[in-house]
Amino acid sequence: MRSGAAAGRLLVTDSTPPADEGMASTEARRECETEGCSKDAKLQCPTCIKLGIQGSYFCSQECFKGSWVSHKLLHKKAKEDKNQNESKNCVERDINTDPWSGYRYTGKLRPHYPLTPMRPVPGDIQRPDYADHPRGMSESEQVLKGTSQIKILSPEDIEGMRVVCKLAREVLDIAAVMVKPGVTTEEIDHAVHLACTARNCYPSPLNYYNFPKSCCTSVNEVICHGIPDRRPLQEGDILNVDITVYHNGFHGDLNETFFVGEVDEGAKKLVQTTYECLMQAIDSVKPGIRYRELGNIIQKHAQANGFSVVRSYCGHGIHRLFHTAPNVPHYASGWQDETWPDGWTAVTRDGKRSAQFEHTLLVTETGCEILTRRLEDNGRAHFLSQM
Repeated sequence: MRSGAAAGRLLVTDSTPPADEGMASTEARRECETEGCSKDAKLQCPTCIKLGIQGSYFCSQECFKGSWVSHKLLHKKAKEDKNQNESKNCVERDINTDPWSGYRYTGKLRPHYPLTPMRPVPGDIQRPDYADHPRGMSESEQVLKGTSQIKILSPEDIEGMRVVCKLAREVLDIAAVMVKPGVTTEEIDHAVHLACTARNCYPSPLNYYNFPKSCCTSVNEVICHGIPDRRPLQEGDILNVDITVYHNGFHGDLNETFFVGEVDEGAKKLVQTTYECLMQAIDSVKPGIRYRELGNIIQKHAQANGFSVVRSYCGHGIHRLFHTAPNVPHYASGWQDETWPDGWTAVTRDGKRSAQFEHTLLVTETGCEILTRRLEDNGRAHFLSQM
């Protein structure tokens, strides 16, 4: 038999055993779960029984059919939770903190492999051109590779950038709340992924040249491009979370470095100085200033406080392309870094800690607008609340 296209299954009779003979039944009355129906319910969804979902009682097949659109979401969530728990248990049994035999790490941090599978993005969310490319290649970026031409945005483009940067800020703020000892960067990445899709955004890092996650999480000596994994954050760590989201054809990009619990004075000074470097450079952004002057401002302030600047990575243009001209250097000279065998995780060569902050800026006639700022504090001094 078939029950019809609405549900595809017949309800089964409640199998709750009767009360013992000579004793009154204390079973509570069950009402039909169909909205607006309060009839007695003794029929139960067979799929819910199979999945172990409690309740799910209906008074009739007709009520079950009428509730199918919303009711089947319970099945979907239960299956997702089951798959996630199975994956978690499997990963916890098989964690490997030395996946590259013979590799000499520069510091104390170790990866926690295997990684969980790349998460899917709903098909109705607009995707960048690299999202489904087998090598994650952005053909639109490749067309402009090597050119220094800077795109001047139209008013419509500017509005698109304002919207996507606001959404990126919201996602980073969600990630920030999760930063505490015991939480894994994999858990933060999962929250970021859900926050992106809930806002109808594609997480820009996902499959970008085959990057496997939805954000970058860089701990302690990791400079940038850290891959979220199963390592729990530890008291005293510093963590950079780098967020980029793609919405309505535009990318919005920002990152911040956070304290994990109580950190030492050296970490506080590093993070504070890094933030000051960014804000001093932003204060100088206006038409006509040379990019190298911004690098001078950053490097002078870093060196004055006893720090050096990594040279291998720089700021970049962003709009409909994730990375494009111009390249904005953060330095005048000097760098020391290397990359883990995963091809992404950049670490300091001496194993010392690294911090980073990033905003997306719109250059205006008189200066610049911080598109990824927090509205309540104008993008400044957020990290001070952690101190």
